[in-house]
Amino acid sequence: MNVTNVLQKILCAMVFISASSLWAEDDFERPPISYSATSPENCISRLQARLDCGEVELDFQNEFGYLPSVLKALDISIDSQMFVFSKTSLQVRRINPRTPRAVYFNENVYVGYCQAGDVIEISAVDAKSGAVFYTLDQQKNEKPRFERRTDNCLICHSSSRTEGIPGHLVRSLYVDQAGQPIFSAGSRSVDHTTPVDQRWGGWYVTGTHGSQKHLGNLIIRSKVVSEPVDNSAGQNVNELSDRLNVKKYLSPHSDIVALMILEHQVLVHNRLTKAGFDARQATDYDDMMNRLLNKPEAIQSESTIRRIRSNGDRLVEALLFAGEAKIAEPIKGTSDYSQQFSKTGPHDAQGRSLRDLDLVTRLFKYPCSFLVYSEAFDGLPDVSRDYIWRRLWDILSGNDTSAKYDHLSAEDRQAIVEILRDTKSDLPVYWKK
Repeated sequence: MNVTNVLQKILCAMVFISASSLWAEDDFERPPISYSATSPENCISRLQARLDCGEVELDFQNEFGYLPSVLKALDISIDSQMFVFSKTSLQVRRINPRTPRAVYFNENVYVGYCQAGDVIEISAVDAKSGAVFYTLDQQKNEKPRFERRTDNCLICHSSSRTEGIPGHLVRSLYVDQAGQPIFSAGSRSVDHTTPVDQRWGGWYVTGTHGSQKHLGNLIIRSKVVSEPVDNSAGQNVNELSDRLNVKKYLSPHSDIVALMILEHQVLVHNRLTKAGFDARQATDYDDMMNRLLNKPEAIQSESTIRRIRSNGDRLVEALLFAGEAKIAEPIKGTSDYSQQFSKTGPHDAQGRSLRDLDLVTRLFKYPCSFLVYSEAFDGLPDVSRDYIWRRLWDILSGNDTSAKYDHLSAEDRQAIVEILRDTKSDLPVYWKK
């Protein structure tokens, strides 16, 4: 081994140690992600640009402030409304079981509103940066401005609960009469794999679900939780007027179906971000090492390949609802959210859509996430997106028959392939044969 090779190996070791120490602490704040320093590109940044140039205006109402106008500008349905009464957000002093926070959402953004709140809270889905947080002042202003927040929001929204990246979070926990979480009784992060009987603690839930139990609409009257709790009064609730003044909100509903869609979205959005971040970080590291060692730019290390595939596999599991909790009896919401959601499409030549709901034994009729149409999915690095499309094809074509995807029947797989062929224009060529 000559001196040059020895020096190269020492240099590589030094670079690896340095990079590892950097990644161990808020790696998303460092290149190539540079979360706080990067100018976001999402529905809120685009709306702000339209406001700045006078293309659109936000109307202010005395009772709700800018909320109705913001929802309209972002194309968010009022029927997506859900109520959360746990003190687990920025404006904790405004939240309790009598004055819950209202949450509204679509596939691109989440909006939080508190009665008499100082601000509207917003979490936008950004293809490059993951979850980007904003507030909008609820005082009337000639030039309303969405202010980006990169400080206290990340305390909760960049932890192990969010895959270690700036992400979204849905929690289920026991809450007392003041809205304070009883953390001694435990806290659960919720997604579509969470059993129904563990969901919605700290949330109001309207809708029917048969004899299935859940933790919604439950207020603990002491500081000690004795399990199993009796939540019989919180089941199959169709209206909330006896629990809060619903006239103080845009809608009287906290729809059970909207809650279930939210939980699915949050999981997929976080895994999209994780897959994108890791692919960009690993590729950036390879580029640096290839330059140092005078190797061709396109060479990928084995560790990079493993990293991309590992995160890609976890994303595919979420997209195809691997491990989805079973629905024991039919579920029905109380608002028009289900109909509005399914109508959005896109639909294939047979009128089918990945937004078609089942709600009898599972959430969707065709278990492949509608978020394959999203900006966040399309914005994945090519190397990551290419791997994900290949994995989806292997599973849906029947080449991969692993037990993890036994929930997908042959009919399910064929229908999903046909829907995507008709509705996703940028499918790889091998999907169309």
